[in-house]
Parts: sequence; structure tokens; C-alpha cells
Amino acid sequence: MRRWLLILGLAASLWAAGSARADDRPNILWITCEDISPNLGCFGDSYAVTPNLDRLARQSVRYTEAFSATGVCAPARSSIITGMYACSIGTAQMRCKGAPPARMKEFPRYLREAGYFCTNHTKTDYNFDFSKETWDQNGRNAHWRNRKPGQPFFSVINFVTTHESQIRLPEDQYRERVADFTAAELHDPAKAAVPPYHPDTPAVRKDWARYADMITFMDKQVGGVLKQLEEDGLADDTIVFYFSDHGAGMPRSKRWLYDSSTRVPFMVRFPGKFAATAPAKPGGTTDRLISFVDLAPTVLSLAGVDAPAMMQGSAFLGPKAGAPRTHVYAFRDRMDERYDMLRSVYDGRFRYIRNYRPDLPWFHHQYISYLYEMPTMQDWERLSGEGRLQGPTALFMADSKPTEELYDVKADPFEIRNLADAPEHRETLRKLRAEHERWRKEVLDLGFLPESDLRARFGDEPPYDAARRDRSLYPFDRIAATADLACERKAANLDELANRAGDDDPAARWWALTGIGMLGAAAEPASKTVEAALDDPGPAVRVAAADALARLGRADEAVKTLVDVLAHSPREWARLAAVNVLDRLGVRSDAAKAAFEAARDDGNDYVKRVVEHALKSTGRKK
Repeated sequence: MRRWLLILGLAASLWAAGSARADDRPNILWITCEDISPNLGCFGDSYAVTPNLDRLARQSVRYTEAFSATGVCAPARSSIITGMYACSIGTAQMRCKGAPPARMKEFPRYLREAGYFCTNHTKTDYNFDFSKETWDQNGRNAHWRNRKPGQPFFSVINFVTTHESQIRLPEDQYRERVADFTAAELHDPAKAAVPPYHPDTPAVRKDWARYADMITFMDKQVGGVLKQLEEDGLADDTIVFYFSDHGAGMPRSKRWLYDSSTRVPFMVRFPGKFAATAPAKPGGTTDRLISFVDLAPTVLSLAGVDAPAMMQGSAFLGPKAGAPRTHVYAFRDRMDERYDMLRSVYDGRFRYIRNYRPDLPWFHHQYISYLYEMPTMQDWERLSGEGRLQGPTALFMADSKPTEELYDVKADPFEIRNLADAPEHRETLRKLRAEHERWRKEVLDLGFLPESDLRARFGDEPPYDAARRDRSLYPFDRIAATADLACERKAANLDELANRAGDDDPAARWWALTGIGMLGAAAEPASKTVEAALDDPGPAVRVAAADALARLGRADEAVKTLVDVLAHSPREWARLAAVNVLDRLGVRSDAAKAAFEAARDDGNDYVKRVVEHALKSTGRKK
């Protein structure tokens, strides 16, 4: 345990800076962890064993309404480091290697320019290649101790020990991790609080217990960092933030937009000399809404640095603090090898979710290989196949999603009662729908472009820049309106969707054909339109047309187009879209099997993951 508590691995010889201060600007320390919701004792979770964080909370202000911009790490970190929504700059897809705006600087660069020593230990995962100028030090040896005497610092220390993968550690590694735990620190699965959307099985309880064990281990690590700060005589000069990168790393939390997915534990400790900037006394709370896009401008504000106008967040502390926000927004696009698109708005009580691909399920037939390594997910899928689920546990194994979801989070914290069709909440639905539509246009959400189109449409120019330089390059209103028609899944929209399938813009055509496909057999009158689109110059459009044709009962014809895209398209994300449809169709034709075999060597790892699942499903895995 001692070597884990000293995970930073820094000997006293690394000390390079005394506690003397050259100015009165605060040091700023971020202690972050991964994949946890507010499951800490100080946030009211009686199951949790978190003495160090509970002690920190008594010295801090707890933010009870703090949210990640999405439910997974890389797009969340992209939003943090830029102060901009990843869906606005084209980095919302998981591990996508996007191109951020040309004028954008990762916010630590502004701190460095102002004289701060900036370190990151150790995770980046920003979804783009970041500048070498971002950090003075980045890696396992990065530490505030390496700064010049008296130099203010901004330091990030991130712990991965609560990550999703750690819940399912092999037994020997788990035993090593908790070897020094007392009996009181180990969490009894029998006492775990299983949320109503999870089946209550021994495997699920074990996962929740080990999730809590990993939090306790992380709590000890946090205690070690705070002890270092004290030993260095810096606690009185340092504002300390603690938070997680998004919600719990359990199925139906991570990767989605629910409260369990995006709400995070968040607290800030203000030493006495900086107490005036605190929103409450030590041990107090604030219900001010904050989003991860607010973190960058907030740190700059505390350091006395102006945030650039292009940042989309607003400072919530320091002299540059803005007015409290009234809503927080979140997004989801591709997660690993599977496509989907969701957006959400939360107003402090109600959460609205728009499912732009309601035809796709939450889980069933949306196999994400990494997710399905979790025993909870395996049990859930097995029980679904056996027809043994009911209520909320069955709901999230449905074959499709509603177009809109609305939850009263205060009355229904697990978000299992969708109020979107409730007459008494019609006005709330209307307001939050309108707020979502206002926000998506304000940030010029690039998620309305198929990923293969997004990566090719603007050439070498960053998408954020090109879309604003020439609005004709991204006719957002027309594309978003077509998406709205599509996700309504109304047969009355068929004629208009067929008309829009001839739009000059490939993204509008893609949405139109996707909407036609969502109608299934009811779209038969538009079959000629679908057939014509099989020859579209855009590979994403051809995939959407093939998908629609298959849903009209003509899978054999659709497979020819899908196989052609998988085998020959130079656009890797078009190939991923094609293999996703092929896998969903479950086709067993010789042509499809041959294409799967050939794609084992595809340059995109996500394509290979879907191929392996498809081959296993067809019984042809080698």
C-alpha cells in the first residue's frame, strides 16, 4: 500500500522550490479521479468509506450540481482543456484525433504565459494532438516541486484507480490492491445499493462493492497528495479542487447522459487568504450549476488571467466570475466502435434528452466490446436473452429508444420514469426542447455530420474554423431540421424526407435517408429514392441508403453496397459505419463473411472490433 500512496514516485531530491511566495496569486491544485459519481461519504453515501475526502470536504465547499459535458473520458477531457464543448470543435467522438480550432490554446498555456509552472500527472486523452507548450512537465515525474523558488503553480494529479477497468481487476490484482485494507474498509456486496435499472444478481453486487473498494483506495491516494502539500508548507497558498472526469464506470452510467453518467463529486478548498472568493464557508455547499467547460475560465480567473472570448464556458470563481448559468448541456456521439447521437439539457431539476438515433437501442445489439467485459453487463445481457427482466431493468434492454426523454431528477434520481408524454409536463418539455435547439445552434454542433463527412468535409482546415468562416460549408439549420424530421419517426414525414434525400448537402441527405430507414416498412413508397442513393458520391450516404433498404426487407441488395464501402472506402469512419450496419443485420452471406475476414487487418481498431463480434456471431471466428 505504501508504494501506492507514494504513487508520484518523487524523492526528496526533486525538491526545487521553497514555500516562499513571490506574489499573492494562488497555487492551484487539481486532484482528479476517473469514473465515479458522488459516491462519497461527504456527499451522503453511507456505503462509502472515504475518510480523507470527507476530511477535505469539511475544509472545502461542495458543489452539489457539478457536471461533466459527457459520460466518457476523452471528449470530457477535450472539453476541460479547451473550455469548449467537444461537439462544437469536432472532438466529441471517442478517440477520434480531431483538429481543434487554430486559435485555440489549451488553457494551461495562458497560465504559463502569466508565469505559472504547470504540470500534469499523468493523463491527457484530449482527443487531439496537444501542443508541447501546454505543460512545463507532463508525465509520471511531473510535480509542483520542480518549479522555481516562489513560482506559483497549477498542478493536475489524476488517479486512474477508480476507472471502469479497475472494477473488474483479475482476482490476484484485486487482492493486492486491497491487501492493506481493514475489514471496515472492505465493502460487503450484500450491503451494496443496487440501482433499480440493474438486475440484482451476485455479480452485479460484487461489481458495485468493488467499485466502492476502488474509491476507498483512491481516497487513500488523495490523502497522500494532501499530506505532501502540507509537508511542503504550501497548503495555505493553494486552492485545491477535487473532482471526477464523469460519472460511475458502470453500465448505463458511463457513456450515457443521465445523472449517474454526468454528475460528479466536486469540491474546492480555499485557504484563509483566499476565503473571500469562496461561495460558502468551509464545510458548506453551493447548488450553483457548473459544467466542465467552466473549469478553464475559472482557473484563469483565479490566476488573474483573462479567458479568451472563444471559450464557451464561464468562470464561477475569482474576479472574472460570470453570472450563474441556468442550464448545463451534455452530448454523446460515437462511443468506441458504436455510433449513436444524444444531447441533453438540465435546468437544476429536469433533464431533457434528445435521442437523434432512437432506432438504436441503449445496449441490446449495440455491443461495445470494452463495456461487455464488465460482469454486470454480461449478467444483464444474459438475463435479457432469457426473458427474465422486468420494469426498469427490461426498459434499457429494449430494441429502440424514445425520441425524447424527460426526467424530474429530484423526484426520480435514477431517471426511470420518462415524463416526455405526461400532459402535466408538456410546458417543461417544450421549454427544454427549445433550449436544446437554441444551444445546438449557438455552439454550431458538429455532431450533425456523419463522422466520415466531418473528417473530410473541410479539408485541412479545422472544422470549427471552416464552419464559421463560410457558413455555406456547413448549412447547419437545414441539416439540423432534417435530423429533427428523421428522429421523429413519423410516417407523415416520409414525403419531406424523400425530398430532402436530394439535398445538395451530403449530411442532409444522410439524415433524410436515416429517417426513411427508421420508418421501416412504412417507408416503402420511398424505395426508389433509397435505391437511387446507393450510387451517392458520399460513402456515409450510401451506407444510410443501404441500411434503409435492408429495413425495407431487401438485405441482400443492401449488403452489396455495405461490403463495397467496407472493402474499398478510403475513409475509415465510413468503413466503421458500414461494418456496424452489417453486424446489426447479422448477415451470413458469403460476400459479407469474406469482407469481414478481409477487414480483420483494417487500419482502424474499432473496425476490427466490430468485425470480431460479427464473425463470432456468424460462427466463423477463427
